[in-house]
Amino acid sequence: MNELESISQSSKSWPFVEALRIINNAKKANKKIINLQTGYGPSGLPHIGTFGEVARTTMILNAIESISDFEVNLIAFSDDMDGLRKVPDNVPNQDVLSSNLNKPLTSIPDPFGTHESFGSHNNNMLMEFLDQFNFKYNFKSATELYKSGFFDEQIINVLENYEEVKGIVLPTLGDERRKTYSPFLPVCPDTGKVLEVEIKSIDKKNKSIIYDKDNKEYETLVTGGNCKLQWKVDWAMRWIALKIDYEMYGKDLIPTFQLSSKICKALGGKPPENFFYELFLDQNGEKISKSKGNGLTIEEWLSYAPEETLSYFMYQNPRRAKKLFFEVIPKSTDEFLSHANKFDNQSLEERIDNPIWHIFNGKNDIGNIPISYNLILNLVSASGKDDPQIILDFIRKYKADINDQSINFINKLIKGVIKYNKDIVSDKINFKDPSNEEIKIFEDLLSRLKKLDSKADAETIQTEIYQIGKDHKFENLRDWFKLIYQVLFGKEDGPRFGTFVAIYGVDKTIDLIKERIGNNN
Repeated sequence: MNELESISQSSKSWPFVEALRIINNAKKANKKIINLQTGYGPSGLPHIGTFGEVARTTMILNAIESISDFEVNLIAFSDDMDGLRKVPDNVPNQDVLSSNLNKPLTSIPDPFGTHESFGSHNNNMLMEFLDQFNFKYNFKSATELYKSGFFDEQIINVLENYEEVKGIVLPTLGDERRKTYSPFLPVCPDTGKVLEVEIKSIDKKNKSIIYDKDNKEYETLVTGGNCKLQWKVDWAMRWIALKIDYEMYGKDLIPTFQLSSKICKALGGKPPENFFYELFLDQNGEKISKSKGNGLTIEEWLSYAPEETLSYFMYQNPRRAKKLFFEVIPKSTDEFLSHANKFDNQSLEERIDNPIWHIFNGKNDIGNIPISYNLILNLVSASGKDDPQIILDFIRKYKADINDQSINFINKLIKGVIKYNKDIVSDKINFKDPSNEEIKIFEDLLSRLKKLDSKADAETIQTEIYQIGKDHKFENLRDWFKLIYQVLFGKEDGPRFGTFVAIYGVDKTIDLIKERIGNNN
């Protein structure tokens, strides 16, 4: 057992906790390969939830690889043989889709005109999306696995256990649905549609089902892609066929996972180890929905902050419901930076419980970042500048020895902050007009800043500002800093003000204070 493996046994980070559980089970089963799965319904485009599930599963994959000799495989599975139930709002040529409803996604022409089918187009979008973030995965298409015969053995297994499988599912359905339910959805040979019809009889010997449609009797083989399984049965069958050891899913799928697990056992399989995660909420605590448009898209997040900050957001407390709206971006980014700045000085025991280990797979790819998101936000706001180079010059003046590794990240950060300030913050800024008494306090601040050396460090400046708060009898010094942020930045709070002054410059800060309090002297 190497050092990392030994230390990981007592790790509190959830990817290591999950990894150890998976490894122990794999050892008991004498496995050589561990298969993780993430599923994708390709009737829509990849979204922030897709990123979250794959990012979290990847963190587990990396943890397994770091403390074991197992080969680990992440399967990104696309349910592209599903029948299209409704036309998505965000696609062109909607008449193409509306005329092909209920057909498998891979049998419908591509409304974008770039791929051989709608399913193929969306699968390509998924892979481009995953590749964008350098995820390691093996893509699997339901259509290919059904039509190639890969699933045939387990589909026949479902047929052999037809009544038992039905017996598991039927109690969960309403009266009307029970009358017509079958685990098998035949693909109509006339129309190519995936049919949800009552099955008259099954023929285990011929591996077929018999059903009526439009007063005509059909007999269809269950193999070779002639039938699609209902998705709860499909999920169970897939676990066995693909030898899945682990899968994550949203909290809303807990009942489905439990049902599919029963089906899996009825088919002679063992359900995978699993982990459910909480869903995202909007700022009002309501479940995020694409139809409501009350969420935050991945494109929006990445336009305001580097992708590593989103990975951090996904890492933290996956079992806790998290609000996902614009204001979480600065907070998440600054928490991420705080962890990154600690990493290089930590012991191995501390590092493996640091989110940075899991975001960068055991290392710190950005180095030390001497500035926060909120501090850059205040720099942009105070300076009135939207030129990234000017903001970078401020930072370089404050910290001249920043390496190229960190600069690349800081540049991304600055560009995101400038856009965030323009799109989100500028309309919400509400400057406080100080009272006569408060103006006197700011004049005292001006007087003391003027006496400081222009190259005074952040700590010296912060100490002086603290002293002003004490001298002017603020019962809680937080109220003094709140007043500073309200008057100078139009916000209730902000980063360490001494650091802001050190970066922005004492002289420029003096000018800013004069402007805000109407002091022309």
